[in-house]
Amino acid sequence: VSFLVHQKESSRTESGCTPARGSLGGNKVEGIGIEAVSYMMASSRADFEDTPGSDLPTLPDRLSLSDFAMGKTLGTGSFGRVRWARHKDTGSVWAIKALKKAEIVKLQQIEHMLSERSILGSLDHPFVVNLAGTFQDDKYIYLVLEYIIGGEFFTLLRNEGLLDNEDARLYGAQVAAIFDYLHGKSIIYRDLKPENLLLDKFGYLKITDFGFAKVCKFKTYTLCGTPEYIAPEVLLSKGHGKGVDWWTLGILLYEMLAGEPPFVADDPMQIYQQIMEGRVVFPSHFDRGARSLIKKLLVADLTKRYGCLRGGAEDIKKHRYFKNVSFDRLLRRKLAAPSVPAVKGEDDTSAFDDYPESDGETEYPVYEDGVDPFAGHF
Repeated sequence: VSFLVHQKESSRTESGCTPARGSLGGNKVEGIGIEAVSYMMASSRADFEDTPGSDLPTLPDRLSLSDFAMGKTLGTGSFGRVRWARHKDTGSVWAIKALKKAEIVKLQQIEHMLSERSILGSLDHPFVVNLAGTFQDDKYIYLVLEYIIGGEFFTLLRNEGLLDNEDARLYGAQVAAIFDYLHGKSIIYRDLKPENLLLDKFGYLKITDFGFAKVCKFKTYTLCGTPEYIAPEVLLSKGHGKGVDWWTLGILLYEMLAGEPPFVADDPMQIYQQIMEGRVVFPSHFDRGARSLIKKLLVADLTKRYGCLRGGAEDIKKHRYFKNVSFDRLLRRKLAAPSVPAVKGEDDTSAFDDYPESDGETEYPVYEDGVDPFAGHF
């Protein structure tokens, strides 16, 4: 499960949770400086509090672990775990992401953690997991996130094998809407894959895990992402921007319709070679519109890739593949979802696998200057 826990385990790790397919990250952290992150967090917190449209229950400004009745573990990773929880006073249910400060400091991920917090706090979109609050103690940082009851989209794909064209079209349109929103805020996501998409109670997607997300108005350089989904410009280390997200949409559309990504191999280096060669083989059953859009997304030349042209996201949303999709009705969840999770109530956790409920003894973090860098941010 890759549900929300920072630090994915792979040959080279930077962030995430233990997934079916691991994400990788470069050896450097793209920091924008603690002072800059602090400013972003103060600004985003104000934006978040004033943003209309969120239907989340309200929680008190000051929170602590004792305010919650903790339940089943929903996902685990090197930085900690996510657990189902109920707020005792309001009765509302949440997913609480508990991250070990010692691991964050040890792996030099402080600025990434602060950046993830600031980005999550600035977002309000029907297809993005909402952040409701944060708090901390001596050993952990806690993010209180809305509980997405339907589990991972990856599980749906695994069970179905491949999706029919109409279902893939609707899911693809939701991802296009997410990226259109994020890019409008100069945020690139950089880690799209089925494991980072969840299904809400209506059967609509919610994107999660913003460990690789970054505010980027032009280019950034860290090698990160999931091997099967990495864009060629990332591999070339010449700088990348919003175009990487549109590439990953092309990969996701292909995987939904074919049952596997277009570039697959046991060895990641072979996957990278296939990506650089750029040869995409389409099964005979592929819809013509889907084939056309995927070809326009999986283009190495950024001057030709859809989403990177003058029309931006509108080129994708107006492509003939999405001709019959009303994005306005989609955003209001007025279109019938392909699959609605069979859940019994808000405390149903059956869509998530079972995990051991203990991390063992958690060590205290050691700070270089003796000052907690998380103080005042959570």
